[in-house]
Amino acid sequence: MIKRLLLIACGVTFLFSSNAQEHGIINNAKSPYVKLKSVDMGDCIWTDGFWAEKFNVAKESMVPYMGEVLCGDTGHALNNFKITAGHKHGEHKGMRWHDGDFYKYMEAVSYVYSQTKDEKYLKELDAYIKIIGEAQQEDGYLQTQIQLNPKVDRYENRKYHEMYNTGHLLTSACIHYRITGQRNFLDIAIKHADLLYTIFMPEDKKYGRFGFNQTQIMGLVELYRTVGDKKYLKLAEKFINNRGKYKVEETPATEGYPIGDMVQEFIPLREADEAVGHAVLALYYYAGAADVYSETGETALVDALDRLWENVTDQKMYVTGAVGQTHYGASTNRQMIEEGFIDSYMMPNMTAYNETCANICNAMFSYRMLGIHGESKYADIMELVEFNSGLSGISIEGKDYYYANPLRVIDGARDYEKMNTEYPERQPYLECFCCPPNLVRTVCKLSGWAYSKSENGIAVNLFGGNKLSTSLLDGSKIELSQVTQYPWEGLVNITIEKCKKDAFDVMLRIPNWAKGSTIMVNGEATGVDAKVGKFAVVNRKWKKGDVITLNMPMEITFVEGHTRIEEVRNQVAIKRGPIVYCVESADLPAGTKIVDVYLNNKAPYKAEFKNDLLGGVTTIQTELLIRKNNNEESMYKAVKKPEFETIKAQLIPNYAWSNRGQGEMTVFMPIIWK
Repeated sequence: MIKRLLLIACGVTFLFSSNAQEHGIINNAKSPYVKLKSVDMGDCIWTDGFWAEKFNVAKESMVPYMGEVLCGDTGHALNNFKITAGHKHGEHKGMRWHDGDFYKYMEAVSYVYSQTKDEKYLKELDAYIKIIGEAQQEDGYLQTQIQLNPKVDRYENRKYHEMYNTGHLLTSACIHYRITGQRNFLDIAIKHADLLYTIFMPEDKKYGRFGFNQTQIMGLVELYRTVGDKKYLKLAEKFINNRGKYKVEETPATEGYPIGDMVQEFIPLREADEAVGHAVLALYYYAGAADVYSETGETALVDALDRLWENVTDQKMYVTGAVGQTHYGASTNRQMIEEGFIDSYMMPNMTAYNETCANICNAMFSYRMLGIHGESKYADIMELVEFNSGLSGISIEGKDYYYANPLRVIDGARDYEKMNTEYPERQPYLECFCCPPNLVRTVCKLSGWAYSKSENGIAVNLFGGNKLSTSLLDGSKIELSQVTQYPWEGLVNITIEKCKKDAFDVMLRIPNWAKGSTIMVNGEATGVDAKVGKFAVVNRKWKKGDVITLNMPMEITFVEGHTRIEEVRNQVAIKRGPIVYCVESADLPAGTKIVDVYLNNKAPYKAEFKNDLLGGVTTIQTELLIRKNNNEESMYKAVKKPEFETIKAQLIPNYAWSNRGQGEMTVFMPIIWK
């Protein structure tokens, strides 16, 4: 009897492993507490339009250039693994989280393979994985910044960012396995995670506050989803439970890095109602907690995440979807923070930090909340980030980067010599290289966010020319094709290419700006209410050739901030569809200062697509007012009626600024109401 039970158990394990390798368990596809399940990577392929063009730039420019940087002597990341593996001599170079940067790059390469099926990407990854495997120690430990430093022990001090590297290792390995079916990278990750479990799962005050850089939570949940071993989920939950559990005080393990709110350890997550501290650490933490909730269904977790999401998006987020208002500051508990959140509605423009990674993390957190709740408002934030504060971190050609993303730049107003991550122009390499591969992997995987599987159908989260071939949750096949010039035009046509005979839902996201949207099927009105900020559900028996037409008016709108945002009072930003616009020096008369630019509400505002500008963008042609008698002489000066001159000018998408040489820029401008 015992022998028979063992055989049955082994059979169950074999069936699970075989299923995981053959079909790929992607993200939340099997998670019990998720309403919208993800499609597999590669099920959705961009075909034309905005995101197809960006993906091609990623394939042809972003990824190859990043490979040159990280695999050469500039980025040195691969060299660190080679030295650790004994392939060459030298010392560790780069930041302590540089291993994680390389894992993110590998993840991006995996996504490109999922879309192209080009074997050269597999060979490239196999070569990296071989070196990484040789660098890994026998018990599973793998951290080049520690292994190449004889003065430092494992898990001695959290400033060495071992957990951050671990999280990206686990995530990248899982993605690689799901896309390729190969276990070579996954086995390295499993070996490493098993070691992590033996060290951090037992109750030990020494390690209780160690897991502050939270990518390991997401990585552990992904590993659980991939191989089915619950100990990885339990360890992920353990890292959450440890936060706020221990007294916040300086110890040998915390010296050299801020403590308390900076790393979200002052208040337990389940009691938190405000986003605090380092914005990247916070949002990775919340995203990881959302992954844990997706598997456990713990009410206290999701309640906290709901509060935190609302706090971020309603009180601490810029109009571009950017987050992390300051480089250096204090939390509302008056604890020191860096690169992160400060008081609600305190939103400086010129000194706005808005780290590219933080903005991307905002989208990652919202993507998980979209799955959990099935509400379109989360996809609105995803889209806002991707079209604005995400893409603003990289140049049009895909080789130069920004770490910080301010909303206003004034020549001579900042001393860049005193800064370590802010620059007057985009940089081909950032010494702190976390943002570029994060952004590139996001561009490469975005097609996987375009659709989700609902209980009885498919949800359209993001718009762009694409083809979808996947299975609904009941196992039936569905194929769709989407044709659109979004975000420059609001017309979207979705054709049913293949589907089941029974009725099912097609859920169309109606963005929160898209008032007056209409939905038609085969040219006839559906009677479905296209309510903004909601999914419009069209349920019917579909057949091959049916065409769904969603038409979203693309009005040019003035956007004002909350009355408590001092920095933008009596100013507005201009938005058209999901795109936030800005004024840049290149489009103003020589010598014009950005602080002298005013909007006129009575001026004409006309959208005009320019194929030969900035990779092809829709501009806004208008008349601007230039103040002639501004105060530049003293701190304060008595003022009389301002004098203005009118000029013809254009506004460009904010993501495309700083691609025509160094200059000034602003998103918010004062407006003259006539």
